[in-house]
Amino acid sequence: MPANHEYDAVVVGAGPNGLAAAIRIAQQGFSTLVLEQSPKVGGACRTEELTLPGFCHDVGSAVHPLALGSPFFSSLPLEEHGLSWLHPTIPLAHPIDKTRVATLYQSLEKTAPLLGRDADRYNALFGPLVTNWQSVLQEFLQPIIHPPKHPLRMAQFGLLALLSVEQLVRRFSGQTTKALLAGLGAHSFLSLSAPGSASFVLMLGLLAHAVGWPIPKGGAGSITQALAHYLLSLGGKIETRMSIKSFRELPKTRAVLYDITPRQLIQIERLPSSYQKRLERFKYGPAVFKIDYALDGGVPWIHEECHNAGTVHLGGTFGEVALAESKIVSGQQAAQPFLLLSQPTLWDSTRAPADRHILWAYTHVPFGSDHDLTEVIERRIDCFAPGFAKRIMGRRVSAPAQLETMNPNLVGGTITGGANHLWQLIARPTLSAVPYRTAKKGVYLCSSSTPPGGGVHGMCGFHAANAVLRDFHRGLK
Repeated sequence: MPANHEYDAVVVGAGPNGLAAAIRIAQQGFSTLVLEQSPKVGGACRTEELTLPGFCHDVGSAVHPLALGSPFFSSLPLEEHGLSWLHPTIPLAHPIDKTRVATLYQSLEKTAPLLGRDADRYNALFGPLVTNWQSVLQEFLQPIIHPPKHPLRMAQFGLLALLSVEQLVRRFSGQTTKALLAGLGAHSFLSLSAPGSASFVLMLGLLAHAVGWPIPKGGAGSITQALAHYLLSLGGKIETRMSIKSFRELPKTRAVLYDITPRQLIQIERLPSSYQKRLERFKYGPAVFKIDYALDGGVPWIHEECHNAGTVHLGGTFGEVALAESKIVSGQQAAQPFLLLSQPTLWDSTRAPADRHILWAYTHVPFGSDHDLTEVIERRIDCFAPGFAKRIMGRRVSAPAQLETMNPNLVGGTITGGANHLWQLIARPTLSAVPYRTAKKGVYLCSSSTPPGGGVHGMCGFHAANAVLRDFHRGLK
């Protein structure tokens, strides 16, 4: 390292991608410093007592199939640094009404027969993906434009992924199957008629059957704590309570990697005007309204399957989910919103006092929405769990504004690092052969605003670090 540099690489932001980038660079023997403005590492991937003492809630996502399936995380000895996984009996339950519920098991062979006349079509869709899940995931979790290692396999996957959820479900006839796939597709934050929205159905279904939808023991913070401990074991350094407002505040370094969104990058760095204008056109997409509950008992679900499910989707039929999501995308609030819920304490008793439970719940809302949906959400839950309101001991409501205050990367309450529409999945944050490089020498972006986008998988940081390492070998040219 040149004498006028304190570090080979400085990473701003200690979310999963920032930590992944730092680890990748430190693994190659380069000196690495991570700066985090919060008192703890993790970004939104943290676990805190948000409601009452002893009730440990996930600040961001609660269920982590991408973390377990991540090609990079899987290569790291994170179990040696305290990370362990809990697998719910049922990864996903989706009540349709008071008599019907769609159930997704990790076993494909157990799930398909529950779909009746759609069983063979469901097997035909997911069977090949599950068989080749590691190679499919390896290809999917990188920039879309790249030379694939398995061209035919990826061409087949790509043709399906480019479809909308509406087009994909036309292969099926049962209302249960269609509702199940609608719930998976709604994770895209897109209208179910949007091209490319089917890719979320394929990926989340593949993960469910290949690795499950697991919960980290102790909460999401266990993931980033394990990453931080491993980084320190490699000789990397982490400093918290370090708020960077300008690039001039950074130590001397050969490369700086930002685990932030384009909006913050523009505020911190002095960038060429043409590149800055392209970043200013970056879209953030819909937001979330989240509630964390402390409960005096389990949720009183009317469906037995929900009592054994790590994740519950409350959205009703395909048509009801599709209507709700189209409203959100058009900037309106849905009267009957699609809800996502997680019940970690059914498997992890360490996260609440004895015989008590936590519930994690959120719904999609328009970008920056200031509507209070507490009553709407609780009324919706009560439809499928009568008496739920009586179980509430405490709640923490996080509207989009509160989420952004907690973590500036959650711009307008968006949790995906940017809108997931097809063009922005290709040009993320701009159209570039190496999207992690900015137009300023030695400056890189490694957040979920780069490929492959949102989710706790660390692959944005991994790919950005590889771009840095290549440039190190080329003298940062």
